This record gives sequence, structure tokens and C-alpha cells, in this order.
Amino acid sequence: MSSPTIHLYTDGSARGNPGPGGYGAILRYGPHEKELTQGFRLTTNNRMELLAVIVGLEAVTRPEIPVLVVSDSKYVVDAVVQRWVFNWERKPDFAKKANEDLWRRFLKVYRQRTVTFRWIKGHAGHAENERCDVLAVQSALGKGLLPDEGYERIVAAAPLL
Repeated sequence: MSSPTIHLYTDGSARGNPGPGGYGAILRYGPHEKELTQGFRLTTNNRMELLAVIVGLEAVTRPEIPVLVVSDSKYVVDAVVQRWVFNWERKPDFAKKANEDLWRRFLKVYRQRTVTFRWIKGHAGHAENERCDVLAVQSALGKGLLPDEGYERIVAAAPLL
């Protein structure tokens, strides 16, 4: 008999990349299901893909239960499965890595759980991935978008050309 697993389905979206963005996540454990979504006024697709995973993992209230993350983001899945993020973390220039603020947040929550990743092709009829995409896009297009403080701080600090 296999042990119970929490399934976390995720997707992110940015309209314009950078532009308004959002994430969608579905947590499923047995008969229980919870949808998570939020929109931001200025962000990138990769940030939203990663934030969907982070928020989903942070929402897990029973860290002793393994989590399977199902994502269409090669950026996120490969960074973990290929162990790139762990190599980045060890280098002195990690602070200069794109999305370093979110990667640090990810590593903190990742290390508090047992997490595996599965990549799936996006927009290929996977029901949960399609639902997460709808949540992400709706949030990106919604009203009352939050600032993505990590991204906006980087944009504000960038020199003008």
C-alpha cells in the first residue's frame, strides 16, 4: 500500500512578461481540495510559476505528508530536479541570480517537507493544469493587483538606458 501524498498542481502567468501576472495552485489530499490564486501588477511568468509552488507548499499544514508538485514550468522543475538551485545557493553570487528572493523562500519551505516534482506539458488537456492556468490568468487580469515587491525593487534599481 502506498503512503498518502498531497498533490500540488501549479501554473503562473504574466500578461506582457513583464506585466500584470498571477498564479494558480490546487492542493489535493484525498477528498480535500483547495485552490490558491493571487494577481500582481508587475511581474514575470517565471516568478509566478515559482510563486505558485511556494504558496502551495506554504499552505500545507501537515509537513510530514509527502508532496508531489505537478507543474508545466521547466524553469521550476528543472531547477530542482537537476539540482541547479542548490548549486546556485552555494555560490557567492546567488544574490545576483534572477528571482533570488523567491528561490530563497522556496528553499526554506522545500526543506521543511518531502517534495518531489513532475513536469507535464502545458495546455495539453491536463485538467488540473488547465484549471491552474485559468486561475493564474484571471488573477493577472483582475482588479486590486498586489505589488510584486521583489520584482518591483529590481526594476526600480535598474539603471535607465
